[in-house]
Amino acid sequence: MKKYQSLIEQTFEFPTNEFNVNHNNLFFHDIDLVKIIEEYGTPLKITYLPKITQNIQFAREIFKKAFQKYNYNAKYTYCYCTKSSHFKFVVEEALKNNAQLETSSTYDIEIIKKLYSAGKIDKNILIICNGFKLERYVYQIANLINSGFENCIPILDNRNEIEYYTKNIDKPFKVGIRVAADEEPNFDFYTSRLGIRYKDVVPLCEEKIANNPKLSLKTIHFFINSGIRDSAYYWSELSKFVYKYCELKKICPELDSIDIGGGFPIKTSLDFEYDYEYMAEQIIENIQVMCEQNDVPVPNIITEFGNYTVGESGATIYKVAGTKLQNDVELWYMLNGSFITHIPDTWAKNQKFIALAINNWQNDFQQVHLGGITCDSDDYYNSEANNLNIFMPVSNGGPQYVGFFHTGAYQESIGGYGGLQHCLIPGTKHLVIDKDENGELKTTVFREEQKAEDMLKILGY
Repeated sequence: MKKYQSLIEQTFEFPTNEFNVNHNNLFFHDIDLVKIIEEYGTPLKITYLPKITQNIQFAREIFKKAFQKYNYNAKYTYCYCTKSSHFKFVVEEALKNNAQLETSSTYDIEIIKKLYSAGKIDKNILIICNGFKLERYVYQIANLINSGFENCIPILDNRNEIEYYTKNIDKPFKVGIRVAADEEPNFDFYTSRLGIRYKDVVPLCEEKIANNPKLSLKTIHFFINSGIRDSAYYWSELSKFVYKYCELKKICPELDSIDIGGGFPIKTSLDFEYDYEYMAEQIIENIQVMCEQNDVPVPNIITEFGNYTVGESGATIYKVAGTKLQNDVELWYMLNGSFITHIPDTWAKNQKFIALAINNWQNDFQQVHLGGITCDSDDYYNSEANNLNIFMPVSNGGPQYVGFFHTGAYQESIGGYGGLQHCLIPGTKHLVIDKDENGELKTTVFREEQKAEDMLKILGY
């Protein structure tokens, strides 16, 4: 039989910038994962903070180059979409790179207040407030602006918001408008439930904004579920959006920015291919051409990258707790954790992540199914993004560890981090790994594995 390492190297371009094998074991960003496992056990979550910095700086650089290539005379602003991961260490890593912030709900504003109290931000920071806003959210936004956060910009999701802000904000303030994009042809709906319809945007500006001395329209916002991809659908929606900017610029001259939302993808397979530089260039070129055709100045560009910012910083690691041959062909590696609990996107959205063996790379390999330990029949992972099968080393009697990589976004919030878990499977121990001033890795235990008494207290026992 072929060795597991030979299989990976012949199937993909391997090693990569973030993965390599040394002494039969997998290293992730030069982290010896077996050594980490031996010290901290499994199941285990890891957040590698330098990857957040790397992705922010990369995005900023490619937009800078695109601006230079087309002599695009405006500014680029990188916002971090906090809903992707609200953890303090994640948000602060983004802030170290001068990222601005985007909020989605009421309690995001409480995070803003905490960051300000800790001296991590000042009142000049750009805060984009998105989402359909209930009463407490608009109340918090108004209070934030009244307290001096003059670059806090509520993005209008419906017409009613503007009445509240006008009445309750005691100084001139800025607003944005989210334009409701059309959904993909295969989606359940024709138009996004979020934002204001294209045909209603101009009347809203004319009736409520253009002649209101208290308001200034600074940005319009757009986002599509498929993300930023080289497809006819994306370019069509972007063109409609930029045309709306050109139309609104003539009604509200203070409009100077467009927010193209998030949507840069992350690597979910070792054979992932995406030309980030090309996409940035095409976005800038398209915007510039349309603005020239309509004789309006080009807008500043805002992005709100969330998954792209933090997703690739995460890893989730398990031990194979046992094997089961359920018929002649279906061999199960039963893991000491649960996909539903720890990586819920695999269960709820059929999301694929990079799945690799941590050790035994020189062992023979075999096709397997990976099973979680809940009693739910859907708690399994049996296919990679690149093919229909999962292959893992034959353990030969020793321990076998399996890692899922780029799990850093959404999994904790969707899985109910720190709360109740399916079948009362405990949340994993969580490590944060950074580099010190000398470039040496330093590891901190952010949270220990969840204890039984934590869950029983929630349940009232």
